[in-house]
Amino acid sequence: MTFVINDAFTWSDGEPVVGDDVVFNIELIKAAIAENASNWSYYTPGQFPDDLVSATASGNTVTLELENAYNPSYFTQRVLRNLVPLPSTSWNKSSDDGPALDFTDPENARAIYAYLNGASQVQETFATNPLWQVVNGPFRISSFDPATGSHTLVPNEHYTGPNAAAVDTLSFKAFTSADAILNQLRGGELTVALLDPSQVGQLPELERAGYHYYGLPSNGQVNSLFLNFKNTTNNFDKLVGQHYFREVLQRLVDQPGYIASRGIYNGAAAENYTSTSPNSPFAAAFGPDAPYPHDLAVARQILEDHGWDVVEGGVTTCVNPGSGEGQCGEGIDAGQDISFTHFYANSPATIEARNLAFVSEAKKLGITIEAASRATSFMWDNFDNNFAPDNVNLWATQDAGPINLGDYPSAGIVWSTDGTFNGGHYSNAELDALMEASVFGDDPTALSQEATLLGEDLPVIFLPNPTNIAVWKSELSGPREAFAHLPLSELLPELWYFTE
Repeated sequence: MTFVINDAFTWSDGEPVVGDDVVFNIELIKAAIAENASNWSYYTPGQFPDDLVSATASGNTVTLELENAYNPSYFTQRVLRNLVPLPSTSWNKSSDDGPALDFTDPENARAIYAYLNGASQVQETFATNPLWQVVNGPFRISSFDPATGSHTLVPNEHYTGPNAAAVDTLSFKAFTSADAILNQLRGGELTVALLDPSQVGQLPELERAGYHYYGLPSNGQVNSLFLNFKNTTNNFDKLVGQHYFREVLQRLVDQPGYIASRGIYNGAAAENYTSTSPNSPFAAAFGPDAPYPHDLAVARQILEDHGWDVVEGGVTTCVNPGSGEGQCGEGIDAGQDISFTHFYANSPATIEARNLAFVSEAKKLGITIEAASRATSFMWDNFDNNFAPDNVNLWATQDAGPINLGDYPSAGIVWSTDGTFNGGHYSNAELDALMEASVFGDDPTALSQEATLLGEDLPVIFLPNPTNIAVWKSELSGPREAFAHLPLSELLPELWYFTE
């Protein structure tokens, strides 16, 4: 594969952005994943860069030789868009005052990565370390608060690309709750903000106060409860390994009800039953229809048909153990109850509301769920079987909020047997083959087949996709695309300007 870097850009230190800056990034990625596979979030074993034979540059032209042929849509959307040029002439060192190193030497690349990674851990120097002042975009960092993450960006005075920034300062502020953001909006203290979907009813008031708004679910967004297929506590692994049990859990989720509820989404969400949306060119065969719609009566019947004595509001137990037809399943003993732990992110407010609804529905079938909230960062660090294997029995299900699979939402990185983010160790050989085809094959229907099986086999319990709602003051303007990329981290503030 050969591609060309736009020659309009220079780094803020005056060096041109060239093909070597992409090769430099690739060499750092290789060094990072050699240390730990989790160091590059887009990594799937056997794929890029494991199958990279060579990466060379001549001026602004980069050539990659690969062992595998990729689906062009996958490679463009999931690999190339994540190969961000890095300043190879200012970062190619292993210490502050060290000499320039040949980064194509793997030993040097490892030393450079160790140095840069170490510098990135010292958050109190984010705004003062000369490394992070070398940029090629319209903004640069000018302040950072390590206690809260609040930070300020100012225009890059050496920017050479299109659409130079027209605003003087971008101040990103941290808030402890959605209510705190809403109160600041009401007081006119915020210029731009992301509104929690549960507060969509406040939009008319905000519009009267002089704000505009725009919202839609992000493209490639998937919201779900993750399942832990390795948790042996109370035989949860045996339970969740049964497809009928996963179907029961899915039927506890009232997606239309959650969306309509004033206490949850208040209409600001879309139904979601697989990895692609119904209007996607890669839509699942079942389209917008739920394969397993909310239905407590059906869920109860499924349990009874598989050997369970269902006691509403009590304790449901297995009365017909075994692996045959009409029995509870292999490894599930007589008298086994259905009880497990469930953790959910403590923000935004919609997460707690929908999880409490899920727990309440489960209780109606005699299923006991011990639910508790945790910080999202805590869940990422402690409830992922790949990165925290010692904690495998500490969680059974978790809701950490949406993941985003991008414009070509092949889900191998999350739900293939060896997927980097397969935090619950789900495994399905048929699905592995479909995900392999959607990545490496040329069958245009492969991704649709993958999405269909994902929705039918239930590696997770699917939840509505929340709408991301941007709110901004009327005196701030710009083209539609400046506000249509949500969440806020994907907005284009270089296109903003004030009209008064």
